[in-house]
Amino acid sequence: MKSILLISAVFLCSFLNAQNVKIEGTVQDSLGNGLEMVNIIATKKLDGSMDSYAISNFEGRFSLLLPEGNSYLLTASYLGMKATAVEVDLLNNAAVEPLKLVLREDEQLLDGVELVYEMPVVVRGDTIVYNTDSFTNGNERKLADVLKKLPGIQVDDDGGIKVEGKTVSKVMIDGKDFFDGDSKLATKNIPADALSKIEVLKNYNEVSQMRGLGNDEDNVAINIKLKEGKKNFWFGDVEGGLGYGGETRYLGSSKLFYYSPETSVNLIGKSNNTGDVPFTFRDYFRFSGGFKNFNSGGGTSFNINDSGLGFLFAQNDRANELQSHFGAANATHQFSKKLSFSAFIIYSDNQTRFINQSIKNYILTGATELTSNNSDQQNRLGLLKFSSVYKPNDRFQLDYDIFLKNIDQTEKGGIISEFFDENGSVENPIQEQKQNKPLSINQNINAYYTLDANNIFAGYFQHLYHNEDPFYKAILGLQPFMSILPLDENQDAFNINQNRNILTSKFDAKIEYYHIINKLSNINLNLGSLQSNQEFNSFIFEILDNGSINYFEDQVLANDVKYRFSDVFFGAKYKLKTGIFTFTPGLTLHNFNSYLNDQKGERENNMTLLLPNFHTNLQFRQSERLTFAYNMIADFTDINNVAEGFIFSNYNRLFKGNRDIENGIFHNLNLNYSNFSSFNFTSIYGNISYSKRINAIRNSTFIEKINQISSVINSDFVDDNLSVSGSFQKKFRKFNVNAESTLALSTLNIVVNDLNKESRNFSQNYKASGETNFKTFPNFEIGYNLSSNSYNNGGVKSTYITHRPFANIEYNFLNAFSFMADYSYFNYSDLAGSIANEYSFLNAKLYYQKSESPYELSFNASNLLNVRTINRDSFNENFNVTSQFFVQPRIIMVGVKYNL
Repeated sequence: MKSILLISAVFLCSFLNAQNVKIEGTVQDSLGNGLEMVNIIATKKLDGSMDSYAISNFEGRFSLLLPEGNSYLLTASYLGMKATAVEVDLLNNAAVEPLKLVLREDEQLLDGVELVYEMPVVVRGDTIVYNTDSFTNGNERKLADVLKKLPGIQVDDDGGIKVEGKTVSKVMIDGKDFFDGDSKLATKNIPADALSKIEVLKNYNEVSQMRGLGNDEDNVAINIKLKEGKKNFWFGDVEGGLGYGGETRYLGSSKLFYYSPETSVNLIGKSNNTGDVPFTFRDYFRFSGGFKNFNSGGGTSFNINDSGLGFLFAQNDRANELQSHFGAANATHQFSKKLSFSAFIIYSDNQTRFINQSIKNYILTGATELTSNNSDQQNRLGLLKFSSVYKPNDRFQLDYDIFLKNIDQTEKGGIISEFFDENGSVENPIQEQKQNKPLSINQNINAYYTLDANNIFAGYFQHLYHNEDPFYKAILGLQPFMSILPLDENQDAFNINQNRNILTSKFDAKIEYYHIINKLSNINLNLGSLQSNQEFNSFIFEILDNGSINYFEDQVLANDVKYRFSDVFFGAKYKLKTGIFTFTPGLTLHNFNSYLNDQKGERENNMTLLLPNFHTNLQFRQSERLTFAYNMIADFTDINNVAEGFIFSNYNRLFKGNRDIENGIFHNLNLNYSNFSSFNFTSIYGNISYSKRINAIRNSTFIEKINQISSVINSDFVDDNLSVSGSFQKKFRKFNVNAESTLALSTLNIVVNDLNKESRNFSQNYKASGETNFKTFPNFEIGYNLSSNSYNNGGVKSTYITHRPFANIEYNFLNAFSFMADYSYFNYSDLAGSIANEYSFLNAKLYYQKSESPYELSFNASNLLNVRTINRDSFNENFNVTSQFFVQPRIIMVGVKYNL
């Protein structure tokens, strides 16, 4: 490890010390005014190849680095002006005085720009256009590899994209949604060699009539421009591989794409048992279909909760074995200028084995529980969406979507639970079974109408149908909850089961009216409603040794509940732009009504609230801004937290709702700063978020040893959440530096055994790296990642720290070979010194492909050091958990890919 980092550091230092000359200057118009966003290209006089480039800042200044020993031609170009050039001689190592370039208007170019070279970065208003060939080195294989090398763009391990710290919500190819704009499917499947340009669309709104009316600063989309040879043709690849890693390993993959001006088709298929998960359970819940939350900022939080069965997420870094099958198809078609359709279907089948050991330290009782878990999980996920857009003219647009999500999820496993207290230890063997088959159908109808230049109307209508039937079984050696569950004590084991069914029908509607006063201000009025109807049924029963069923008749062990929630609201906003400021204050008047019918009878509540919101934007320059937002939110719960019959969803936990639960009030503040300088290719992002929660809905838990009985209450204490994050990226010719950090501090008040306890969680994550980007030399990345999680639960303190230095290498050689390797060293410990674990992951890939050949041969080795366990930690209001997961062994694969 040390030798790898030392070699990389020496190489990077030698690069930084190379003899480069800094060329500075200004670009002005004929009146002496500085010109912003002028493209300056430095080409070698000898062969005309581009060596460097720059973009002038708001003062017209530019700066670039050029190697000594060459003569260069610096050419400046700008929209509507005649390009100008100047020679720079660096043959004799002579000092270069600051340059002054003057551009003059050219009427023949007013409708275009004189193209003197393919500019790496072009900024046009809220659009940044990257020429991908200017940043890539030939080692890139997927869209994610390309995006990581573009200034101001970050891609996380899950395929999420951020631009200047803001999450990209939509990905398009030549203006057409790629699987409804999903970033993960795009970054991990679109081939890098098909890309021509990447367009970053800030302040994005997919409805042209609505652009600029609201606050779209957080809406960012990416549009991928394909190379000309990829249009009107099918392209993609087919790959297969075999290998060994404790057993026979296989992989198969096929990707096929077609794009024309009217039609696009995307087909993706993957199957493997190597640990690659194309689509996870987490992705299923994340997949929302783009910008459909039309009531964000309205002041109401009402979410439909999931079953709470606690399925383990199928992450490949935590799985002992993982087999995945995935298929997806997406198509769009423009039938006419007025009508377009799009659809996609996704199917995923993941079979996962988890083997893990955990230590739980219960805060109040002081008990410690050791668990050994061996479970098998299968997730069959299906998604289907159909969309249409009808736009007969520029004044009217009608959208319709229907989105179906279905899942068949099962988990079976065995747990050995051993807990320790002052009286000694007790062991409890447990068999668990979890099953859930939720189905949801979401329909949207949106209409937009422009009456005239100053009056615009919009209507949004959405209906959600959701049906789920979670089932839980636990067979325990020891009798749990003796005072609540009337179990037959004359059994070899206690076989406890619970069936549930939750049915939801939710309708949202909103009508908006915009009156444009002038170019700098508008008024927005909106009238809307949220109507939710839910039914909840559950019962607990015991299966006896002889197969007969013992039904529990106590009404506290069953639910037959109907719950209706209504929100009718009227809101107003005023948007004003003055100088660099844009102010948008707003008020929304809500009338809330809830109706509950359960075993205890009926209950109805009604209340009226006036909820303010405020948003301001300071646009210092075209690519530098500061935004501040404040929202007051009324937080309501759904039927899961009002149904008072006990829910048995974990072997040592019972939960019941509270029919008298009230809403909480949240005060959310957010301060965001972003700055992308095309002058020196530096991207800076910072964010501070604070949330103050009053009357928050919290769990109240009674714990005896390790058994928990929980309900929900409205907290009498204020909870606080503060998070600070930032990132820095800078490009020096062929060298990039990256730094990012996230800090989060939460203060929660928990009630355990009728005692209020303050719980503090402070998490820190710091990451810094440096990397090269050569086309003909080896490329290195070295970096360091430090994460720390500190927990203080009722005075019980613990801190877990992970140090992770890492290094990557990419090298093309002999015109046909590509070698890639990544190494990470983990040092995991707690501050008390009771836990210490070290492990390293080394992965390597070797590709062989002759020039112009469609075939590629690959050798892939994952987990070369054969690490068998990793560590994770977490906390909640009742206990801290440190877990050790047994992961997949070393896997060696040989594969062949054919490029279409």
